[in-house]
Amino acid sequence: MKGLKKLPIGVQTFKKMRENNYVYVDKTEHIYRLARKEGVYFLSRPRRFGKSLMVSTFKELFEGNRQLFNGLWIEDKWDWSVTRPVIHLSFASLPYRELGLAAAIKIGLDDLAEKHVITFESESYQRQFFELITTLNQRHGKVVILIDEYDKPIIDFLEKGKIAQAKENQGIMKTFYSVLKDAEPYIQFLFITGVSKFAKVSIFSDLNHLSDLTLNENYATAVGYTQEELESNFEDHIQDVVEKRKMTRESLLDLMKIRYDGFSWDGQNMLYNPFGILNFFENRDFRNYWFATGTPSFLLKLMKEKKVYEFESQRVNDLFLEKYDL
Repeated sequence: MKGLKKLPIGVQTFKKMRENNYVYVDKTEHIYRLARKEGVYFLSRPRRFGKSLMVSTFKELFEGNRQLFNGLWIEDKWDWSVTRPVIHLSFASLPYRELGLAAAIKIGLDDLAEKHVITFESESYQRQFFELITTLNQRHGKVVILIDEYDKPIIDFLEKGKIAQAKENQGIMKTFYSVLKDAEPYIQFLFITGVSKFAKVSIFSDLNHLSDLTLNENYATAVGYTQEELESNFEDHIQDVVEKRKMTRESLLDLMKIRYDGFSWDGQNMLYNPFGILNFFENRDFRNYWFATGTPSFLLKLMKEKKVYEFESQRVNDLFLEKYDL
């Protein structure tokens, strides 16, 4: 089928997605509900589930880039006359494996300082972080801080023989985030994402007002695709697959639900993994796209080490999910 809208496979920035006419599933109502009030928020979701895109959307919103939001739910509801300075830091992009976490953090802060034309007076990464926040506050008002994949320098070392490095990185990150307590008067909005919850206490213990959205039913569909979103945003791609595979629309949707509609954070709303759906429409073939690239390698290694392979029909309660030990 000619004229299909481009699929944003591997695209994690809101700006690129909107400027290049990729399919965008409008999640700005969730964005609005969070961004309109001051707060400190944490959201855990699997890899390749839309967390980085959500963080990028917050960035463009607070920087006032209204043209990117044309036609979206939030466009006529947000006060575009008010902008905020944004500190956007993704740990996945830092060279902590090569240089060590402390040195990598300093590189990330140096890049942010250069972007905002700031010269640090301090040498330590925690004081530089504090300087960055306070200087931006003095110049432009309260600051927005967006931290993506906060836990990557820890989970990359969660395997036999590397736990010591994971614990060292955990200590470094606790020191890094401890700055936020003293900087609280200068922060308008803080949003942190990752794939794990274990560090909520051990790393963010100084953030007294941290709101964990992971199992909050109000944000159960903040990332991922609902059935309605799948059908309303990808109708042309659905029809394209129907024609190519010579099957009915109903049978295709049934198969897609079986293969890709298996995630829920409230027990009611079932969600499709975006990466799996986008790759399915690109290849028109039922494969395990997410498992091939999004599965945390440490989890597979740990399963093999502990000889644990049966997970079907397992039941756990909230207390199980509140364990934070590495």
